[in-house]
Amino acid sequence: MKYIYPLHFGSLRSRSGGLFRKAGLGVRSELVWFFGFMLSFALAPFRLVREFYFGILGTPRTLFYTARDTRDWILAKVSYLQDESDKWRRTFQILKSPYSVLRAMGFSPQMAGTMLFASTAVTSTVVVNEVMEGKSFSAGDAGIYTAPSDTPIEWSDQDNTLRIDLGSVPVGEISISDVTVGTAYTGSALPSGETNVIVIGGLPATSDPVFAETYLEVGHLIVDRWRCTKFSVSNVEAHTLNVKYNASDGQSIAPIPGTPRARGIGGGNRADKMETKGGLYDQIKITAPNSGVNGKVDVLYLSNLYTKGGPCVLSRIKAGILDITYLEVGNGDGFAAKDFEITGTTTYKTFNNVDNVEVSISPPS
Repeated sequence: MKYIYPLHFGSLRSRSGGLFRKAGLGVRSELVWFFGFMLSFALAPFRLVREFYFGILGTPRTLFYTARDTRDWILAKVSYLQDESDKWRRTFQILKSPYSVLRAMGFSPQMAGTMLFASTAVTSTVVVNEVMEGKSFSAGDAGIYTAPSDTPIEWSDQDNTLRIDLGSVPVGEISISDVTVGTAYTGSALPSGETNVIVIGGLPATSDPVFAETYLEVGHLIVDRWRCTKFSVSNVEAHTLNVKYNASDGQSIAPIPGTPRARGIGGGNRADKMETKGGLYDQIKITAPNSGVNGKVDVLYLSNLYTKGGPCVLSRIKAGILDITYLEVGNGDGFAAKDFEITGTTTYKTFNNVDNVEVSISPPS
């Protein structure tokens, strides 16, 4: 039986492009297509709602992935630049190695420089520049420094002393660590007329010439991991005195209670920081050399000082907190000699005396 083709559905037929007619389909197929189209049209709002809903839910994840990819790109660039920086730093360290090796062998900066200039084999411009560059505290050069200046006001090839003079300008922090002092390295000797390897503190009063007594005022003084033949503390006021975990070839710890006040060093536009790490010195001296003018520093950090040739002395200091920790002190002369001594001229408000022991300790090699 043949189908009779009725009149077609105007716009619907035009949209279909006459596909059903060309395919030879009858009216039943057109009705199926029509109802399918109407159903699709009716469901369109629900599809829009669904797409909007899942779009909202997917936005945080999309943002996260975008942020993650951006982060990874930035970190990859930073890592690349850091690697390149490390490579250049190692390159320059290798280029300057002759001078650095001589310093590591125990020669003073002056002796190492003299040896390099005397050697005809050394022609590296980098080495010459390193030896001839300006003296500075941060570079570990010996000399006399007026805090907070990083440049010495005086230095000499014959004097390898590191001296810091503190005065009316308060300093935020002075840090000296990982150094060798006294006669503990090749070619070293104490300065003429000096018997102490390390001197920290003010100066006594004198009448000829007239000089008014001075002190170092310190917010927090940290004495950590020193190696000394003898160690002494006298004429010190500390609000909180912490003496912990020290070993010595004989000790006398006899501070007395008093009324030292808590202390911190401000001063408004004070100097920020002086720091040096690594170095070889005949002596270290931090003092207040101006008559009647106390030196002031908020934090004085002295760590890992290896000394030989004389005592380490702290005297005429007013501190908020004084920490003396992990020292090894001994001259191999028995417990009776009391190589570690905190005298009765030291006063405290709070005193913590923890695990300080007497053991046989020979002089530093």
